[in-house]
Amino acid sequence: MTLSEYFDLPNSLSVAQLRMQIGAKSDVQIRQWQHGYAGRKPGPGYCAAIERATGGQVTRQDLRPADFWRIWPDLTEPAAA
Repeated sequence: MTLSEYFDLPNSLSVAQLRMQIGAKSDVQIRQWQHGYAGRKPGPGYCAAIERATGGQVTRQDLRPADFWRIWPDLTEPAAA
């Protein structure tokens, strides 16, 4: 699930609540990840924190589909890799 999809859920955290839980610098930073502004993605530490804060609804694989297996080798590689 993408961050945009997550924020559309009825009982999701707000952008500000997520920011506070993961220790991001600003709401703007979260929104840039949410909308993929200029190709921006959260770094590995933030990805793991987002996965925890969302209760696994937004996973590290969702946040970094192109390279998650390089960052977290314990996760399964995608079939196309």
